[in-house]
Amino acid sequence: MSEKKPYYISTAIAYTSAKPHIGNTYEIVLADAIARYKRQAGFDVYFQTGTDEHGQKIQEKAEAAGISPQEYVDNVAGEIKRIWDLMNTTYDRFVRTTDPEHKTKVQKIFERMYEKGDIYKGKYVGKYCTPCESFWTESQLVDGKCPDCGRECKDAEEEAYFFKMSKYADQLMKHIEEHPGFIQPESRKNEMINNFLKPGLQDLCVSRSSFTWGVPLTFAPGHVSYVWLDALSNYITFCGYDPDGNHDEHYKKFWPADLHLIGKDIVRFHTIYWPIFLMSMGEPLPKQVFGHPWLLVKGDKMSKSKGNMIYADDLVELFGVDAVRYFVLHEMPFASDGIMTYELIIERINSELANILGNLVNRTVAMNNKYFGGEIQVPNTPDALDEELKAVALAMPGKVEAKMNELKVADAIDEIFVLLRRANKYIDETMPWALAKSEETKPRLGTVLYNLLEAIRFAAIALKPFLPDTSDRILAQINAENGGLESLTSFGVLPSGTSVGAGEILFARLDPVKKMEEIEAFNAAKAKEKLPPIEIEPYAEENVDFDTFCKSDFRAVKVKDCKNVKKSDKLLQFTLDDGTGTDRQILSGIAKFYKPEDLIGKTLVAITNLPPRKMMGRESCGMLLSAVHTEKGEEKLNLIMISDAIPAGAKLC
Repeated sequence: MSEKKPYYISTAIAYTSAKPHIGNTYEIVLADAIARYKRQAGFDVYFQTGTDEHGQKIQEKAEAAGISPQEYVDNVAGEIKRIWDLMNTTYDRFVRTTDPEHKTKVQKIFERMYEKGDIYKGKYVGKYCTPCESFWTESQLVDGKCPDCGRECKDAEEEAYFFKMSKYADQLMKHIEEHPGFIQPESRKNEMINNFLKPGLQDLCVSRSSFTWGVPLTFAPGHVSYVWLDALSNYITFCGYDPDGNHDEHYKKFWPADLHLIGKDIVRFHTIYWPIFLMSMGEPLPKQVFGHPWLLVKGDKMSKSKGNMIYADDLVELFGVDAVRYFVLHEMPFASDGIMTYELIIERINSELANILGNLVNRTVAMNNKYFGGEIQVPNTPDALDEELKAVALAMPGKVEAKMNELKVADAIDEIFVLLRRANKYIDETMPWALAKSEETKPRLGTVLYNLLEAIRFAAIALKPFLPDTSDRILAQINAENGGLESLTSFGVLPSGTSVGAGEILFARLDPVKKMEEIEAFNAAKAKEKLPPIEIEPYAEENVDFDTFCKSDFRAVKVKDCKNVKKSDKLLQFTLDDGTGTDRQILSGIAKFYKPEDLIGKTLVAITNLPPRKMMGRESCGMLLSAVHTEKGEEKLNLIMISDAIPAGAKLC
């Protein structure tokens, strides 16, 4: 048996400034699908992901939270790993750039580059975008803002070390020309060449001295390694790279990486900065960098400022892991941005997962149980109708492979659904229910159901990289082993004489109206959870003099009667004993907080020297005092109630 060919795939390491949204999560799911497929195809896969944990932004967020930067990144990194695990991703290593070994290696890499003359000491004067951790010249700004994220940039001036990017620009251009697949898709390559390489590369700032949360430079006290040299190095430092040249066997086996999978917004860092760093180190370049598109919500990029953040764990709670995996993998085009709405998720679950996939499996298993007690029959009555189904099944693995080799994952899934659609059509053509009416056609019925079960086996195995849990559930229902892609070279592998299991619904059809109501309630509850537990009105800034305050006449009043005001949802009408011997009437808009009968007999506080005013045609003589605050966004009101021992009319002062 020949040794498995190594395959190294990585995602960008997630920045630990905040919880990742579904757009961020798409990347790890995409990488997982590719990694699973490569394992299925017989490769020895190393799949690396993790977190980027240094930088000014994190230091500022930690300070705002009143905790150390390390504690802050520990919390966020734990949350990122939890979501990666929730999405059933099969990474081999989850790395963190605060790892001591990584930091030591970054320090040595920096030293070697400095000793080589690729890094020099200088001074930065210009614009700095904190969220992007990027320096810009005035001319590079777009409408005075960061060209990457569109946010404000700050004036920055500090001593820093710079990398001589221009030294390796021609070498990088030559590499790109000689390796046309190095940057994918083609549009990203053209962007890098035309916008950065051809105009000429500026030297890159690779250290900072205005903050401390980073990898300290050994030869320059007060300086830390700038985020991109630190972060990008993770692809080799955790793979076994040694700056002194004593690389371990893991590095020798897997580097250069076969694929860096990243978002389109950081292509520049991975296809210009990172290759040049590697050239400086004398290490081979990754074979391919793929800048995937963004997942947009109703056409907009997700951001907290727009209030359109959607998180993977919330979607999983609403729809399930495999449904979410299916949607993000299938709805993302190869090169252009994908669109996500709740309505579209519901539509895809109903039309594709429930109707095409789930319904096929459910009714095939149900028919085999109904007509043959679950036993899988011998397919000994072939018909011309069978051949087309078999041909589609046998052609499917090769078509999936071709699409996966191009990283066109959505198209690969479509090829599997071609088979599923053909199997559903085969049911309509063969009409098993009609064949079941006669004993003479029972053998043909057995053959038809066998062919359907075998087609389902093909689809289930092929779906494993994309819908891993669903694949296992299907194979369990039809009592089949996952024999890998090798088992999909022949049609008729499913053994006869065994029995299918009890049918179960893989994906239930969703009522769009009811589901949207559920989603709206779910999101409202989530939004409420994020609100502060208690909010109080800010104190008045304007002072009131003592004499003015003393003019307010606060009195104890006892509730003789209380009732709702007709045609009003807000008002309660109070009849009060104010100690004068004459009843006082006050109307108060507190009906949603109190039942009238619960207030009769209570001793309250009223301002009695306010001028009377008409409310709903009734006169209100004064105002009852209440305490008001907000809990989780909901207004709370409590009437000021005092001891019943205090007589009506007693003055409060």
